[in-house]
Amino acid sequence: MAKNNISFFIPHVGCPHKCSFCNQHSITGQTDIPHKHDIEKTLSKAMQEIDVADRADTEIAFFGGSFTAINREYMYELLSSAQPFIGKEKFKGIRISTRPDCIDEDILNILKENSVTTIELGCQSMNDIVLTANERGHTRRDIICSSKLIKEYGFRLGLQMMVGLYKSTPEIDLHTAKELIRLEPDEARIYPVVIMENTSLGDLYKSGEYVPYSFDCAVELSAQILSLFEQNGIPVIKLGLHASEVVEKDCIGGFYHPAFRELCESELYKKEISRLIEDVDKKVIKAVISVRPKLTSKVIGQKKSNIEYFRDIGIEIKIVQDNKQKESIRLIGIEAE
Repeated sequence: MAKNNISFFIPHVGCPHKCSFCNQHSITGQTDIPHKHDIEKTLSKAMQEIDVADRADTEIAFFGGSFTAINREYMYELLSSAQPFIGKEKFKGIRISTRPDCIDEDILNILKENSVTTIELGCQSMNDIVLTANERGHTRRDIICSSKLIKEYGFRLGLQMMVGLYKSTPEIDLHTAKELIRLEPDEARIYPVVIMENTSLGDLYKSGEYVPYSFDCAVELSAQILSLFEQNGIPVIKLGLHASEVVEKDCIGGFYHPAFRELCESELYKKEISRLIEDVDKKVIKAVISVRPKLTSKVIGQKKSNIEYFRDIGIEIKIVQDNKQKESIRLIGIEAE
């Protein structure tokens, strides 16, 4: 997996549909699209700023549109502009995002010949009713076929899903995660729905037709899905939209939080502490939890939410740090009734 991306955004370019939830101009904070001179200027500067050792783990990424559906002339312009910056002592290759119904052998041959190393598919759901309701324009079958073809061609495969779409349920979202895992991607992204102004999902929300999950439900569900991917050896490289003033301005509902991943990780640590305490054959009233130092804030929870949770159920939690322990967290002491 590439450690870094040098990202270029091509909002909505090539998209044959405008999905119910999508306002790429707000999500990326960008309305203009890059051209040859923009790419060369940015990559020339990056070559000077990024050490040679790090370049081998850095991909040049084109996000925000459906790369394999854009005008071929513009596609070749983007790909060719990046070529002089790929190779020995340069960058690893090119990462693109696209739609599951815009992949075939012809396009994969083009991408292979032009140094593309990773292809991310915006799947969003593995339920055809949900896909149709959110105007995706592709099917579950498209996701399966494209994923298999991408892997056959030797590309790294990234799969993206959304949590809480219109017409979805927690059960459908969990099923989506499990089906995506069966496709054996190299990595995944999880995007809890953020309802943006100037989208059809926003209109459904305002009319009352679309009622999203509660925020707490979205966190708990996303945490469960995060755990499923990681248990199956699939790294989740993004969970939640990146923090952005533009997103905050245009967001009218849903599950936006600038530290959404940390909320989910804290939820998982809360469940792990609960499991450790439940394994004790006594009624615990105080527990001492040892953690690796860098995990302390996640274990405690935002605004000490995990500490407060246990206090509310009658258990005092004390956190101590141990930078030598192998486990993320350990139960090292209790007081019981």
